[in-house]
Amino acid sequence: MLLKLDFSSGTPIYRQIRDQIVLGIADGALTPGERLPTIRALAEESGINMMTVNKAYQMLKQEGYILADRRSGATVAGRKPGGLSQEAEQSLRLIASEARLGGLDKAAFLSLCERLFDRTEE
Repeated sequence: MLLKLDFSSGTPIYRQIRDQIVLGIADGALTPGERLPTIRALAEESGINMMTVNKAYQMLKQEGYILADRRSGATVAGRKPGGLSQEAEQSLRLIASEARLGGLDKAAFLSLCERLFDRTEE
């Protein structure tokens, strides 16, 4: 699994891992049932601490994006029921506010959202 980690970013590495896996699932690059690298393998491949990868995997498991157990490792879960989490809804609200303050009108913002949404796998 190839991740693009930005060590100079203000975004924590565990969050970058989590976000890239979510994007990979949405884009269809990662399919339901697909095995993810072990924590140790991903840490070694990326040159980061195992605890960082573990934190990302724990978040993904809690959010329902992956299934994990000691015997079979981590696998991509199917579609996650329940819509957006409260945290995701707050993030979207912030993005909408930034778009409005940046001069986008509602139609332009919704058009952008639609284009981005359509990039995800059906």
